[in-house]
Amino acid sequence: MIVMGIESSCDETGVGIVRRLPDGSCELLADEVASSVDQHARFGGVVPEIASRAHLEAIVPAIRRALATAGISKPDALAVTIGPGLAGALLVGVAAAKAYAAAWDIPFYALNHLGGHVAVDTLEHGPMPPAVALLVSGGHTHLLQVIDLGQPITELGSTVDDAAGEAFDKVARLLGLGYPGGPVLDSIATEGDPKAIAFPRGMTGPRDPRYDFSFSGLKTAVARYVEAAQREGRELPIPDIAASFQEAVADVLTMKAVRAAQDVGVDTLVLGGGATANSRIRSMAEERCTAAGITLRVPKPRLCTDNGVMIATLGAHVIAGGAPPSELTVATDPGLPVSTSYL
Repeated sequence: MIVMGIESSCDETGVGIVRRLPDGSCELLADEVASSVDQHARFGGVVPEIASRAHLEAIVPAIRRALATAGISKPDALAVTIGPGLAGALLVGVAAAKAYAAAWDIPFYALNHLGGHVAVDTLEHGPMPPAVALLVSGGHTHLLQVIDLGQPITELGSTVDDAAGEAFDKVARLLGLGYPGGPVLDSIATEGDPKAIAFPRGMTGPRDPRYDFSFSGLKTAVARYVEAAQREGRELPIPDIAASFQEAVADVLTMKAVRAAQDVGVDTLVLGGGATANSRIRSMAEERCTAAGITLRVPKPRLCTDNGVMIATLGAHVIAGGAPPSELTVATDPGLPVSTSYL
């Protein structure tokens, strides 16, 4: 079974092609991604209209390149992100997927973007046992329980305000470091002291929800620190701010992820989403998983960011799980809950 996946939920136009293998893993055949991030940089964040227009320009060339790379004329099935994401951006990918599925007369599967971030790990590490997944990106921060990739996923917790990746972007903007903020903050943090500033750890009190997150207060604490330093005429210790902020985010994310794995009785933790490319999140997760006897699975950074391969991989698992094809009349859902793996 060869499956093509199309992803257009935000600012990456992704087209991936995989072949499902007998052991339940997937083989990567093609991975094409066209990003419009440079067009959004001067605005300090993703502009939905610009993202939609960029998808319109990139989608057909990306599909043609993926088919050529895979050496096929058409796949056996086509999967697409139906949600969550930006409304206009989703419409472009879904419209293209429906058109190609109808023209090729192949099954069409409408899938959840978040499930793709979990499924893509099987490309590197093979079949996935029952696990807890920590998804961290500019738009999402979730703790998920995964029993089988072909079945609905259970949400254990999520952010009640800002996503972790969004907090990285906002703090970077506050420090004048540009957009996207995650990579530059990670780089600068290597020169700073993570213990220099005692930034708060949100949602970690004894009465707070065990698996939910909050980063708005942390972002505000950084802003207040910067304002105080400027008011007093002190030079901003940007490397220390970056390192201390990053440490606070990684501390809460990994602590709650390991706690969730222990609570539900699984010995595997999977990281996914663009922000898990952050070096401190990865290293702290590894330290805590090792101490707790938990196996950590982290895809390479290229697969953590939005791409079509993750949707193709999820599609392969959903198909193997016996899910029927979606109707071509299915609508996009920008607020699609993670428990709805497919429509």
